Amino acid sequence: MRTSRRLLAGIVLVIFLLGVVIVNKYNSLVRLEENVNTASSNIDTKLQRRNDLIPNVVNTVKGYAKQEKGVIDSVTNARTKLAGASTTEDKVKADSELSSAISKLLVVVENYPDLKSSQNFRDLTVELEGAENRIAIARKDYNAAANDYNVKRRTFPTNIVANIFGFKEKALYKASEGAQNVPSVDFSK
Repeated sequence: MRTSRRLLAGIVLVIFLLGVVIVNKYNSLVRLEENVNTASSNIDTKLQRRNDLIPNVVNTVKGYAKQEKGVIDSVTNARTKLAGASTTEDKVKADSELSSAISKLLVVVENYPDLKSSQNFRDLTVELEGAENRIAIARKDYNAAANDYNVKRRTFPTNIVANIFGFKEKALYKASEGAQNVPSVDFSK
């Protein structure tokens, strides 16, 4: 009788300790996942700020550079795609397209000295540069949070809890294709 009680107490203790470990791992995954979600929302906020600023930049450039309609249209189209993106992967792709289009727009601006000297345009470009810097910092923060979550999710014994409860890997923001290429500015025109 005593042996069966000890065995039963030992089994209950093991189940209790296993439960504590599972709850601890589950809660740490939830905390890390919420950090990723918060960082993702911060990126969305920064992207929206840039999205709201872009029409002012585009309209200012339109007034000076009517023949650069293709570049202006690419910025507008990329901005629309970003506004409609719902998944992290779609946002990364649309953000990459918008960044590329903005780079081309800024190269076009180099050909219009009157535009560059306009106080309104200078103010807008300073705001746009600030928005781009805040987006870069938000992406870095998101990637750090996603990396912490992904590492925790893959380590033992948390990986068992993650698989049981369906915690999925979080995508990272990566540099857009061609980001390493410097836009060319041609003053010979």
